[in-house]
Formats: sequence, structure tokens, C-alpha cells
Amino acid sequence: MNRNLLLLLPMLVSQFITGQKNTHLATDSLVNKSYDYLDEKIYELRKDSTKASVYLFVYLQKAKREHNWKEVTNAYQNILHQSPDKLRLIYADSMILAAKKTNEDAVIGSAYLSKGIVYYGQKQQIEAMDNYLIANRFISKTNDKYQIHKVKYHIALIKFYIGLYDEAIALLKQCVTYYKDSEPRPYLNSLHSLGLCYNKIGDYGRCSETNTLGLSESDRLEIKEMIPYFNHSEGINEYYKKNYAASIKNIQSSLEEIKENKDFANESIGNFYIGKSYWSTNQKNKALPYFQRVDEIFKKKNYLRPDLRQVYELLITYYKTKDDLYTQLYYVDQLLKADTLLIETNKHLIGKVYKEYDTKELISEREEIKKQLAREKYYDFISAGVILLSFLTIVFMTYRHFKNRSLYKKKFGELMTQLNDNKNKPKFKNEKSQILDINPDTVSTVLKQMEKFERDKKFLEKDWNLGTLSASFNSNSKYLSTIIHHYKDKGFVEYINDLRIDYIISLLHNEPKYKHYTNGSLADEAGFSSTQRFANAFLAKTGMPTTYFMEELRKK
Repeated sequence: MNRNLLLLLPMLVSQFITGQKNTHLATDSLVNKSYDYLDEKIYELRKDSTKASVYLFVYLQKAKREHNWKEVTNAYQNILHQSPDKLRLIYADSMILAAKKTNEDAVIGSAYLSKGIVYYGQKQQIEAMDNYLIANRFISKTNDKYQIHKVKYHIALIKFYIGLYDEAIALLKQCVTYYKDSEPRPYLNSLHSLGLCYNKIGDYGRCSETNTLGLSESDRLEIKEMIPYFNHSEGINEYYKKNYAASIKNIQSSLEEIKENKDFANESIGNFYIGKSYWSTNQKNKALPYFQRVDEIFKKKNYLRPDLRQVYELLITYYKTKDDLYTQLYYVDQLLKADTLLIETNKHLIGKVYKEYDTKELISEREEIKKQLAREKYYDFISAGVILLSFLTIVFMTYRHFKNRSLYKKKFGELMTQLNDNKNKPKFKNEKSQILDINPDTVSTVLKQMEKFERDKKFLEKDWNLGTLSASFNSNSKYLSTIIHHYKDKGFVEYINDLRIDYIISLLHNEPKYKHYTNGSLADEAGFSSTQRFANAFLAKTGMPTTYFMEELRKK
């Protein structure tokens, strides 16, 4: 017997050994049942793993006896859903081994997708994304629309986590459209995630509309377990609309059911926004237990979303005002751990997690607090240490400032030279070898469309993605992506961003009025969905911040 099956035996024993001498006869009779029958019984008993275990066991044994590897895969998936969290990866690996024996892309892709979902449930985002990408490689070869959209949905969740909200919205809209008339639960899940994305981009009105739709659809489809999640989402949205009492009420109404679902992530998020609502109304003592619950979940589950990081900044600020150095030190240490987790999870988050504190400042502050605690005994020694540390910090910050300014100055000079050269030199066409896998006429047509797209400055319109642009060209995403990579030496996002930044640079260089625009106004002018995305794109393209570039232009 497979070693993993032994993990199910305690459940079987508790249900069948006591007072049931003919258990093996019942098992033998079940083996002759159909897979559909066994699957229905497993679903009926899904909330009682002890009773379901015999059907799970028989399903697997039946499939193995018949060498039906597709059903073996399904059996492991059923067992996975009934297993404790710590065993789920074991059964996910067993799924993948069985799926590979089918040699069917859809089955193999589905197995990897299930493993990714297990990782996501454990909030191991990097491992989840790795498995989603493997799943996509297999599923994209099939015509299984359900699985194709399931991959899109889960990749959208990862994009949401790392702050790529526009990309997540594009994927989730596709999922909502596809699932609406055929798959009620995935449809509601997609609606819920879409509302969260709207909140993150500041479209609070559309977020509320989506939550209201989600609540009515949950009633219509009789899927009541989704109602707390839409209330939870609306509570968060009310916080951003500064309706703090409504925020607290909505989130508190949802938390009990979320806890029953063992959804520690949304429990943590809910506690964070209840605490923030109390904090915003200057009821800081009421906020504390909610913030502390976020910390408890971080310690137990190692879960912390980037926006939840602010809990530690607020707690550190609070205990500073109370002169409670020990508690302050504890939360500084927790914030350092949080930063380490977030940075390791995804390097894209580095610029977002550092708000009021960066790593060096936190380490410095931690050491300073430790020295303050021992000040009475070692005052002279600590004072010298503080002075030296402050001096070194000032030296380092000064050095870094002038080093950055020197680098920016060099980049500015290079950019000015390039702009002046472009005035005097005719543009030349970069001849490249043909793309062997695409018809030359198709390539030529797309290149002409790209030239017109750039000439007409269509790139200034918002919400372009690879799918919408390829549709406007009457082409497909794969062809367009390949042509951009081949002829522009960059990916789609970089291609669009660079066109927008070149346009803004030209405006700033040639039109005096734009030199006094804010970053937000420039971002809107260039078609960016947020000021931060514009600032990041400008820095990536030019090697300097927009503020420095405009400062130098004003001097000239």
C-alpha cells in the first residue's frame, strides 16, 4: 500500500473497527460502485472527513486496481481536499505523479495547478506562482476553457498581491465573463477579487458596485458562504471612503464566518482595517487588540500582506508615545521580520514595503533602543556609541546623496545629448532578420500598424494590454509579443511605457508649461494608471527621478 494511504488509516479505524467486523465486506461492495457514485458520497460527506474517508480510500484503491491513472489523480485530489494543511502537499505530489502517467496535458496541468493552490493557501506566493506557470504550460496546449480561466484567476491573485492591479483586473474581467453563466462559485470568487482590485486602484465607486452585485448574485445562486466575503470587501472599501463606523460594522459582521473557514489571511486583513478605523477616529486603545491579532497571525502562520506591514509602524509609534521601550523593541524586531518575509516573497515589493522605515534605519533604531535600556549603567559608553552611529549615518547619507546626484547629472547630460542628436539626425530603420515562424506579410502588416500606433500617439490611451492591442491590430497576442520582442528588443509593457516616457520627455523638453506639472498630472497626460507606475517607468527609462529631470530643465 502506498505510504501516504497509511495517513488515512486512523480515520478509517475510528469509523469502522469498533463494532464492525465486516468492514472489508462493505469496502469490497463499494469497489463495484461507479466513480460518480463514490464522488457524490465524498461530496455529501465533505464536512465529516471521518465518514468520507472510507469512500476516499475505496475510490483510490478502485482506480489503482484498474490502472486508471486519471481517476487515481482525481482520487488524490479528493483526499487532498479532506486532509490537514500539513499533508496537502504530499497528496499534491502524488496527484502530479499519477497525472504524468496519463500523458494528458489537461490532467497534468490541473495537478500542478492544484499544488499551486495549496501553496497559495499556505501563503507561499513564490512557490504558488512557480506551479501556476508550469500548469499554464500544459493547459495552454488544450482547449479546456475552464482550466485556462482557472489558471488566469490564480495568476491574477498573485498579480494582486504584488501590486499589479491593472493586469489583475484584465484577467479577472475575463474570468467573470467566462464563469458567469456556467460556474457559480468561480464566478463569485472572480467578482470578489475584482472588487478588491478596484479598491486598490482607488476606484471606490466601482468597488462598491461590484460588492453589491456580488451580494445579490450570492443570494440568487444560493451560495451564502460568499456573503461574508463581499461584506468584508465593502468594509475595507468604506475605510478608504472614511466611513469608519460602516467599515467596522461590515468587517465585524463577516469575521466569525471567515474564522470558521480557517481563512487566517482575511481574518488578519479584517482585523487590520478595523484597527485602522479605530485609529483614524483617535480611538487608539480600541485599535490595539486588532493590530495585535494581526501580529499573532503573522507569528503563527507567517502571513503578512504588504499593506498590513503598517501595523508595526503604528504600534511602534504608539509605544514611543508611552515610553515603553521593551514593547517598542519587540515591534521593531517584528517589522524587520516582516520586511525580510516580504522582500524574499517578491523582489518587486522592495520599493513598497519601505515607507516610514528602511532596513538600515530599523537596525539602527533597534540598537539605539537596546542602548537606551542600559543607559543608567553604561551612559558614557552608550553616548559615545550613539554619537559615532549618528556621525556614520550622516556620512553615509551624505555620500549616497552626492553619489546619486552625480549619477543623475551624468544621465541628464546623456539624455540631453541624445535629444539634440535626434533633432539633427534622420531616423533610420533598424534592419533585422525575418521571423521564421510568422508569415512575412503578417509581420509587415503588424509593423505598419505599430508605426501608425506610435505616430498617432495611441499609446497615450489608458488600459492597453497585449490582448487589447493585438485585437486592435486584428492579430493575436503571441504574434504581436514575438514581433515586439524581435524588432523592439523589449517586452510589451516596457514597449508601451517607453513610448509614453519618450513622449513626456519631449513635452518637458519642448513645452515650458509642462515643467511645472506634478507627477500625477504627467502620469495622467501619458496614460499611466497611477503616479507610482509613471515614476517607476521614468526611472527605469532614464536612470533618474522625474523631480531631478524637471529641476535641471528649469535651471536650463
